[in-house]
Amino acid sequence: MCLCVTLVVGMVSAVNLAIPALSASALRPSAAQVVWVVDGYVVVFACLLIPAGALADRAGRKGTLLSGMGVFTLGSLLCAPAPHVGVLIAGRALSGAGAAAVLPTTLALLVDGVPEARRQRAVAVWASMTGLAAVLGNLGGGAAIQYGTWRGLFWCLLPLALLALALAAVAAPVTDRHPRPLAPGSTALLTAGFLALLYGIVAGPQSGWTSRPVLAAAAAAALLLYGWVRHELRSPHPLLDPRLFLRPAVRAGAVGMAALFLGMFGLMYVNGQYLQYAKGYGALGAGVRLLPMAAGLLAGPRCGLLLERRAGRRATAAGGMLVLASGLCVVSTVTAHTPYAVYGLGATLTALGCGIATPLLSHAMMSALPPERAGTGSGLQSLARELGSALGIAVSGTLVTAVFTARLPAPLRGPEAPSTVAEARTRTAEPGQLEAVVHAFTDGMHTAMWALAALIALTALAVALWFPPGHRAGLPHQPSGQTPHHDETPHPYRT
Repeated sequence: MCLCVTLVVGMVSAVNLAIPALSASALRPSAAQVVWVVDGYVVVFACLLIPAGALADRAGRKGTLLSGMGVFTLGSLLCAPAPHVGVLIAGRALSGAGAAAVLPTTLALLVDGVPEARRQRAVAVWASMTGLAAVLGNLGGGAAIQYGTWRGLFWCLLPLALLALALAAVAAPVTDRHPRPLAPGSTALLTAGFLALLYGIVAGPQSGWTSRPVLAAAAAAALLLYGWVRHELRSPHPLLDPRLFLRPAVRAGAVGMAALFLGMFGLMYVNGQYLQYAKGYGALGAGVRLLPMAAGLLAGPRCGLLLERRAGRRATAAGGMLVLASGLCVVSTVTAHTPYAVYGLGATLTALGCGIATPLLSHAMMSALPPERAGTGSGLQSLARELGSALGIAVSGTLVTAVFTARLPAPLRGPEAPSTVAEARTRTAEPGQLEAVVHAFTDGMHTAMWALAALIALTALAVALWFPPGHRAGLPHQPSGQTPHHDETPHPYRT
């Protein structure tokens, strides 16, 4: 199960390191197409997570896991020899659909029928692998790209995916089936709405923010997401009941986690590009230099426990978000001549803030829901994380591209101006202009990181207002005259 988790989660960070190699390849993708190569996987992954869990309960978890790994492998097989960037994007989206069936099913199979004493350990191991997967993706992906090409990343993935598929077929238990509604209409509205939203964000710099395609995408996103809300409110078995957001703790947890992962993945999108374009490291060297982020993620929960004892859960959750925002502010100051230690500090602070706040926000959300809705709460957490990640990639990529094209040296500007550093390097060999191209990229990075930091800081204020007061942070308010139920939810940092 953990090998399956590592593969589907690690491919996000691994592909980020492949951006410079992909941009310089014969496919010559534009900046918008590069964003879709990364985000096509994440947004499909996000929107299909909850219906995939329902499908696993209805059709059988082992069969759903094997089918998901098969689709994930097929998508990678499509990406490796892709003759055109459109095929690559389609393969990534197909892999994301398979990943959505894998991630929730692995946890369900791990805990099914396991005694309570072992269940907590199984959940802890699974959760650790979701974090470790990003590190392994950086190292493994960096090595595959360093000693091959970006295509080598997908070719190297295939035998590992087939091994995971074979092991799951042998080791995964067969579980009982439970009837659950699949809600295909709700799934289609949610997925189409977010795809339209992301298209509008990504197409803005190239087409113009007031152009017809961008305005049409924004209108379509609003209509589709509004239709999704109406559909869910009228459905007797909603995929995700919007009324849950009337509970302040649920709202704080979902919005807070989306903001955290927006910042984390907004930074991860530019990590590999900065370390390779501006600092001159190879893909593997860039992956190794991102290891401090793993240390920050591991240290975050321990630091959060100490802060909670002194300041309480509300202040700690909001404080963790502000730590993440401060890390992005540090990253926003770097240039090609900044020592790596400064960049490493900013990246580590970003990961540390995520590690501090995530357990508390998750705990607040789960504690606000009755036990029979724990599955809904878990699905909402996954959806918030992945949609935040998708938006972070889109916003970061869009802002970097907009500033980069505006700050290019004069000889490279014009209607056909390059939108990536790799493309700009093919247009000029003059050292001064090459240095200006890298400077234009770091300028775009400054703007993107400042914007993400400001957005997360504002969200931290909202989370502080919504987060329930007191030590028992997740309990909903009890009307006068009623005795509150005992909070049996485990402490967030001990889970």
